[in-house]
Amino acid sequence: MDSSLLADLVLNGLQFGLMLFLLAAGLTLVFGIMDFINLAHGSLYMIGAYFTASFTLLTGSFWLGLLLSVAATVVVGIVLEVLVFRRLYHRNHMSQVLATFALILIFNESARLIWGEQPLRLSTPDILSQPIQLWSGFDYSSFRLFIIGTGLAVAALLYFIVTKTRIGMLVRAGASNREMATAMGANIKLIFTSLFAVGAALCAIAGALLGSILSVQVGMGESILILAFVVIVVGGIGSIRGALIGSLLVGGVDTISRTVLPPLFRSFMSPEAASNLGPALASILIYVLMAGVLFFKPEGLFPARS
Repeated sequence: MDSSLLADLVLNGLQFGLMLFLLAAGLTLVFGIMDFINLAHGSLYMIGAYFTASFTLLTGSFWLGLLLSVAATVVVGIVLEVLVFRRLYHRNHMSQVLATFALILIFNESARLIWGEQPLRLSTPDILSQPIQLWSGFDYSSFRLFIIGTGLAVAALLYFIVTKTRIGMLVRAGASNREMATAMGANIKLIFTSLFAVGAALCAIAGALLGSILSVQVGMGESILILAFVVIVVGGIGSIRGALIGSLLVGGVDTISRTVLPPLFRSFMSPEAASNLGPALASILIYVLMAGVLFFKPEGLFPARS
């Protein structure tokens, strides 16, 4: 394997992992602090992508479309928290799963009615449409580099807020002991609403950035939601650091295995069989990683209560 291919694999894995982090960060805080299973988290990612595509087409600017999409998705997240989720906090997990799964169906059918069956194409901004030469003989997508930079900046900002500010102290207190935090005067209701707003904003950013690489289509949130749950289980529920490390591990395993395994299998089986087996085994390896982590550390790599 030459250095260019290795660098491409590392950067692609980093890019995908950081996009997973944007989804997993909000999900792990909601799950860790509120003990609330929100299967509709992936639907906010889908809605954010659709909003970005629509606002970009309306304004003619990707950046303005992104800002409007974040604002609109935050409003949707807050409305969901106030009108629906508050009635589910004291229910058991089965009720939460059933209710939020129903929201997935509602969001999917609403998106199908509003935007139609056909996938939408979200173009990258012109300023990031050309590759950048990182060194002699190796060019890399400037937009993917922007995604990496955005993910790292968001990770650093969230880590600073959670570990160095009063707001973060309240979040960590809620993750460790919600009843004690309430007894000490923390406004848990406001914290819950703020967490949903932050999670919705991160979903919109991830939807906009990944929607520019992939197609924007109905149901796009379900598959990536499964990976986000894998990430928070691997990293530790309620932990921002765990979500980041887990995202990078899952993104790296998925990207590298999907690239390396098919050529490896072609050396001793037919190209068609190798092309089918490689991606399938790559998907399995993610869950093997999760099982391995849970075997040695059942609470994840960096549990919030550690």
